[in-house]
Amino acid sequence: MVTLRSIVLLGLAALLAVAGAGCGQTDDAPDTIRLVAWKFNNPGLWRRLANRFEQAHPPLKVALEIGPHSSTAYHDLLSQKLKNRSSEVDVFLMDVVWPPEFASAGWALPLDQVMGPERQKIFIPAALQAATWQGQVYAAPLYLNAGVLYYRRDLLEAHGLPVPQTWPQLVSQAKQITARQKSGLAGYSGQFKQYEGLVCNMLELVWAAGGHVLGPQGKRCLLGEPPALKAVRFARDALIGGVAPRGVLAYQEPESLSLFAQGGAVFLRNWFYAWPILNDPQRSKVAGQVGLAPLPRFPDGQSASCLGGWLVGISAYSSKPDKALELVNFLTSEAAQRSLALEEGVAPARRALYQDPAVLKAHPHFARLLPILNQARTRPRTPLYPAVSQVMQGYFHRAISKTDSDLPALAEGAAQDVDRLLGLAGGN
Repeated sequence: MVTLRSIVLLGLAALLAVAGAGCGQTDDAPDTIRLVAWKFNNPGLWRRLANRFEQAHPPLKVALEIGPHSSTAYHDLLSQKLKNRSSEVDVFLMDVVWPPEFASAGWALPLDQVMGPERQKIFIPAALQAATWQGQVYAAPLYLNAGVLYYRRDLLEAHGLPVPQTWPQLVSQAKQITARQKSGLAGYSGQFKQYEGLVCNMLELVWAAGGHVLGPQGKRCLLGEPPALKAVRFARDALIGGVAPRGVLAYQEPESLSLFAQGGAVFLRNWFYAWPILNDPQRSKVAGQVGLAPLPRFPDGQSASCLGGWLVGISAYSSKPDKALELVNFLTSEAAQRSLALEEGVAPARRALYQDPAVLKAHPHFARLLPILNQARTRPRTPLYPAVSQVMQGYFHRAISKTDSDLPALAEGAAQDVDRLLGLAGGN
């Protein structure tokens, strides 16, 4: 069987030699694979998966380092190790927005030779797009997330209203229900604080209006184009200045979820993780009264959700890439992803598991997630995404915070800043 080592040996020989000689590092046990993982809510799951791998692949062992739960803090930990060409990492997790950065920095090993067309068919397309940079695959998809609409099914039924298909329809329904309820009920809750979640919320509106952030080949920022401006104006005037309380300008996921879970809102935009919380009577006053649907679109656009989730990659500085690949293949196998779905409740990256009887028995709502994931979209693809995101966060928050904000001027300024960053990245 052709191994990853035999595929990439020529390309990595010089690099590995520099990594070993230039940094004064010594290899650890040859059969030990070092996995640096993001922290699950379920703290023992990584160790259980590692134990199962070791049982199935003797004599290989997994040395597990669990990083912070915060994606930003985990990124800082991992990038520092990779910058230093550390021997403390063979396999690592990547947020779906990181592959362009990690690939361009030379930190992640290309996997396209072992993630061929047949294997790629196993995974949800948006996940493969996230793992790919400049025609090469740099990670294997592990599990996914996406933005969805939660709604008060009982209130819509009581008022004879269907699940909204468009954003204007959602606003109209929210106004009808809140006017009749007369109980301080908010119409909409989402994540509009100046942070990454704001970018996700706003991109979903921009995409639903037919807009884009970057043009073809990622060479020009399009935030100043009419569709993108339409979406931002709608968020400012109809959501923040209309059916959502102004407090949402300071909301991240927990605050927006709490408002809805306490019976304080008709509609909520959040991620998949919110479903079990909202339907737990110990944590939610609206348990059993919640529906889940794709996010609305604009009348001339299409529904689109922002893709979230995690991928698995191999360090370019690993001295045992073939053994590391064994662990990557295990973690992204059907059995391991089934365990992740059953034990952690996360949405698998493998399409077949959305028809798996055991998974659907444990999580019936997963049947509704696959169509949403099939419409999910990746955030702007650039090695400088963190910097681009910072520009978008500032622009979007300023634009929607003031009712008289000069949207074209703000958008033009943000577009110029993003274009400068794209120039630094070589326009890729």
